[in-house]
Formats: sequence, structure tokens, C-alpha cells
Amino acid sequence: MLGSTHGTLTTDFRARVEACGETPRTAVHSTAAPSAEDTVALDVSGRPLHADAPDLDRFFRPESVAVIGASDADGRPNTGITRQLIAWAERVGARLHPVHPTRATVFGLPCHASVADLPEQVDLAVLLVADPLPIVEQLAEAKVKFAVAFASGFAETGDEGAAAQARLGAAVRRSGLRLLGPNTNLNAFEKFREDLDGPAIALITQSGHQGRPVYTLQELGIRLSHWAPTGNEADLETSDFISYFAEQPEVGAIACYVEGLKDGRQFLLAADRAARNGVPVVAVKVGRTETGARMAASHTGKLTGADTVVDAAMRQFGVIRVDGLDELQDTAALLARARKPLADGVVVYSISGGTGAHFSDLATEAGLSIPTLSQAKQDELHQWIPEYLGVSNPVDNGGHPVGDWRGRKIIDAILADPSVGVLICPITGPFPPMSDKLAQDLVDAAEQTDKLICVIWGSPVGTEEAYRTTLLGSSRVATFRTFGNCITAVRAYLGHHRFTSSYRSPFEDAPRTTSPSFRKAQALMRPGQQLSEHAAKQLLRAYGIRVPREQLVTSAAAAVRAAGLVGYPVVMKASGPQLAHKTELGLVKIGLTSASQIRDAYRELTDIARYENVPLDGILVCQMVERGVEMVVGVTQDELFGPTVTVGLGGVLVEVLHDVAVRVPPFGEDQARAMLGELRGHALLEGVRGAPPADVDALVEVILRVQRMAMELGDELSELDINPLMVLPRGQGAVALDALAICR
Repeated sequence: MLGSTHGTLTTDFRARVEACGETPRTAVHSTAAPSAEDTVALDVSGRPLHADAPDLDRFFRPESVAVIGASDADGRPNTGITRQLIAWAERVGARLHPVHPTRATVFGLPCHASVADLPEQVDLAVLLVADPLPIVEQLAEAKVKFAVAFASGFAETGDEGAAAQARLGAAVRRSGLRLLGPNTNLNAFEKFREDLDGPAIALITQSGHQGRPVYTLQELGIRLSHWAPTGNEADLETSDFISYFAEQPEVGAIACYVEGLKDGRQFLLAADRAARNGVPVVAVKVGRTETGARMAASHTGKLTGADTVVDAAMRQFGVIRVDGLDELQDTAALLARARKPLADGVVVYSISGGTGAHFSDLATEAGLSIPTLSQAKQDELHQWIPEYLGVSNPVDNGGHPVGDWRGRKIIDAILADPSVGVLICPITGPFPPMSDKLAQDLVDAAEQTDKLICVIWGSPVGTEEAYRTTLLGSSRVATFRTFGNCITAVRAYLGHHRFTSSYRSPFEDAPRTTSPSFRKAQALMRPGQQLSEHAAKQLLRAYGIRVPREQLVTSAAAAVRAAGLVGYPVVMKASGPQLAHKTELGLVKIGLTSASQIRDAYRELTDIARYENVPLDGILVCQMVERGVEMVVGVTQDELFGPTVTVGLGGVLVEVLHDVAVRVPPFGEDQARAMLGELRGHALLEGVRGAPPADVDALVEVILRVQRMAMELGDELSELDINPLMVLPRGQGAVALDALAICR
């Protein structure tokens, strides 16, 4: 973790941030009313294309505060809370007004009988009452801006509590105030250290205790600026705080502990705002497993969403998902404080060849670039390192050079290489005085370079002077305790800057009007029904997605004529609105090459359908397409994010391997191509065992057309499955051989 900054502190944040090598951001939130253009910025499905960042200045820095239910009676829970709120109000310079119907004073402050008796309009009301609903209506009349409800017993308790929370949320919306909670805590009113410098971490947690590891980073010199404990999110939610924090110039990174997302769309808009501003968002999102998802729902009473979709949505908008609270604190600390990388190359430097090799293996497996240093650079390093030691990367100094003047020379030479953006030095255990000198050289070098220096201090004790004072005393060296956390943080750091350097908001290019295809497609929809294959393919045709030459026939003679028009060999398939898996029922015949085979196939298909009691709208006689890569492209409705688009290996492989990638609309061509790169079987598209490369451009075009269909039809299209989509050799396109569509 990055250490503290020592020396004189300046009050000019611009100077402080520029001293850290960053360009300061300007806060752009405003209390002005949104323009007409802002209020009508919707995509083709009527969903917002952006959301204004809420102005929470008066929440975090109120001028006046009312504490409803304040107490100074011994043994009362509200007494401790009131005392803490009084201390907090003094720190932020707010006037505090206790409210209690039976008390004249509370801790020496005049106490008011009701909200109506408050001597001034207050910015923030803290509700220390079991039922906040009646108070909300009083606060509305008093034109209070913000309120915090600590009370529990709402959606986290089940259906009855969820109904009570819905009533509370509705009252808040009518009132015009903004509410934090219910089921929240005092974390927003914690004491933050004011003697720490540099960009800060803003913290968002749905479970207050889970933010403690990040909060305690202050003891290691990492600045925190805000803590938002969102609780059940009846009103204010994680997305609101991400949007707000992304506009605050002092915030260098946002750290989140998320149990459930209230509104998937608002989360994407908030993540988009952070990405556009270059503010990293690091999140622990529970619910990867069925058990985790169930526990999260019982705790916060919100949807956790299908985890594959949540994971894809976060990756799509640059949110860095980590698994543990230790990773959250280390990754957020690094991203908040480190300069923008000058190169992606990582050099591993150690006093032990075994340590360097071990770390390099792990880093390479994680996707970090460990470039081989040039021969000229290796020759330079061998001026100070014995020739028998490897210096190609990892760099093994053998130990002795770090104990004298050579140690700093080696570090400076590595950092001077233009291919190197990060130097990582794992020190697996203290070995004074050698490790002490190495730590000091690394700290001194960090003060003279724009490149990132990371140290892993592997001692389980952690009381050593080199660690506690030298490393943690540096604001420029990122110090970790484990290999894994260092690799996770560095990978996130390099990935974040690659992502934001080329990021363009997909909402800027999202379609705002429907295409001519939409009207054609709507005419084909059958609410509450599954379309036949023939009708589903007509839906694809409406959006310009290529299907085979085919005809729907209702007699054997017509089938023979259709085969002549389509061209032998042909495929014959039963087509009906209740058919999802035709092959298992024997309702597909392939490779038919004569009229007699056509007549026999027609008779057999209709007999099977009659025996299985499957209604048909006819028999499809289709062009046979053989040469290509079978893929699947589909649409599903996620209860959190709405329509999502999936691509993967097709045919039976999609069911066996589950090799798929997911995106949430809107997204552009770059994300469509990134989906293909995520597939384990993507090499099949490049051509294997003499097969020609597939027409990836055509596949990408199909993905984008399916996305357009999903956005325009919205929840009218419950599910779409193009499987297989035969991707032909490069330049020949892609053909949807089969399709299933279910209307809502």
C-alpha cells in the first residue's frame, strides 16, 4: 500500500495534484435545472442516455443539521449516536439542532419539540426513529434537502419489510428530499484525517463493516475523502455516489463494496461518467455463487443480477472488479495515487533468482507484460551485476550489489529503459542491512522518476523499520504484502489507463430513433408466443441478417419444386411455433439430393410431428450451408440490465462448453470485437488445421444488428437465439441457419 506523505502541506489542491503528476479535474456538478435537451436524451427504447450527477455537497458538508430523536440519557443507543453527530457537525462547521418532543436540551444544546419548530431550514436531517415514514412527510413541509434513516426492518427482512420500504421510497419521491438508507449507519459521519496529502479514495459500501479495511488505510498514509454507506437504497443508491464522486477534484479513485445493484441502467450511466472523467472505480461485487447471491439478497433486499451479466457490464464500462477486501484496498490505493504509466512493460528486480522467477511466472500468467531487456541494457546492468546472473528480466542482482553504491545505479538503469513502465521488487523477507539499503534506494529512486515502483514486503511480522518507516513513509512507492495483491493492482492500473485513453461513451452514439427495420419487425411479433423458425428468420431478415435460401411448403410436391429453386443439396426442417429442439425429435433432414429423398423426408417429418402432437406451419426446404465456423448470437432479458447480447461458439458446443461473452447495450464495434477475443475458442475464427480464416467482419456486423434489434424491440423480445450462425470464410459473410425467438 502507498505510504504517507511527510513535509509541509499546501492548501492549493491543483499544486498538490500536479506535484503527483496528474491533471486536476474540475467539478462540473451544478444545482441548475437540467436543460430541455437533458430531459429528453433517450435511446430508441426510451431509456436515458445520461444522468445528472446529484449535488451532494450539502449532504457531506451541510451548514445545518437536525437530529430527530436526539438523546443524552444514559444507556440509550441514541445518546452515543447523538454525541458522535455533534462532534462531526463541529468538524464540518455545521449548526446542529436536536429534535425530541420531551427534552428541553440535549448535551447543552436547545432541543426542539418537532421538525416544525426548527429555527431554520436545515440541509440534513438524521432520523434516529424506528419508523421514518411519518417524519419524511414533515421534512418535506420543512423543505429539508437530505435525510438519513438508520432504522432496519425493511426489505432486508422479507416481503413485509419490502412493502414498507416501497412506501418509504414513494414518500421520499413525493417529498423532493433525498434519503440515505434505511438500514444504514454512521459511516458517513466518520472522522477523516486532514493531514494527508494527494488524491483521495471515496468509499461506497452497502454493508458498513466491509468498508473498514479501506477506511483504515488512513493509518498507512492513504487519504480518504468520503464514505457513503448506502444501506437498502430506498432512494440514494451506489450509482448516485459514483456519479457524484467522479466529479470531485480531490477523488483519485472510488472503492465500492456492492451487494446488489438497484438499477442496472443507472449503474452503467454512473460508470460511464467515471470512465469519461478518468476516475477508476474498483468494486467488490458479491453474488458470484448461488449462495452468495442468496445471502446478498437477504441482506439488502435487492436484485443481484445474473453474475455473468454484472461481470460483463462492469468490464464493458471499465469498472475494476476484485474479489477480496484486501484487493479492494490495495488496488484502490494504487490507482488513486500513481502517475499515468509511460509504458506497459514490467521489470521484476530482486536479490534472489528464485524470487524473481516465481513472481515473473505469476505476473505473466496474469497477463502482465514482462519484456526481455535489450542486449545493450543487459550489458549495462552487468557493469554492476556478476555476468553469471540473469538480467534479461527478471533481473537478479545476487544480493551483494544492493549493499553499496551499485544498488541505486541498477535501479536507475532499469527505470531509464523506455520499454519499462513499472519496476516491481519482491522482498520476501527482511535481511538487514541489505534489505534496509534496498528499500531506501527504491524510495529515493521513486522521488526522481515518473515511473511506478512497487515493493512486496513479504515478512509476516511487518514491524521492521524498513517497512514501517522507509516504505510506508513514502508517498511514491506502492507497498504490498502479497504477490497476488500486487499483481492484481498493477494489472488494474495498467488496464485502467489503457481503457480510459481510448474510451468513448457508447451512450453518445446510441441510436435515438428507430430504424425502418423496426416497423417490419413489430408486425412479426406475437405477444406471449414463440415464433416458428420461419417467422424468426423473417425477423432476422427485417434487420438485414442473412438467412439461407429457403421456402416454406405444405405438400411433398411443393417441397420438390422448392428444392429445385433453392438448389441441391438441401435441408428439410419442420417449422412450428412450439419447436425449440428439432434435432432431438428427428425433425431435421440434411444432405438431400433427389426428388425421391425430398418426398420421403416430407412424409417422415410430418408423420413425426403428428405422432409427437407438434403443430406445424409447414416444412422448410433450405439451402445447405456446410463450410464455416458455427457460432451463436442471442438476446436475453436480464432483470437488472434489460436486454443483453450474447455471442459464443455455436451448435452443441454452446451447451457443452458455455464459451460465451456478454454485453449490455449500447456498445460499439470495438466491444463487439472484444467479445470475440474473450472466447476461449476464438482461434477457430482465425483458421485452424488448414481451415481458412472466418469472416469476422460479417460476424461483428451481425452482433451489432442483433443489438439494434434488442434495443428497438426492448422487452417485446424476451429471447432470441441464432444457432448456428454459420460464419463463412473471410469475405463471404455469415448465414443464420436456425433461429428461435420468443415474444413477451
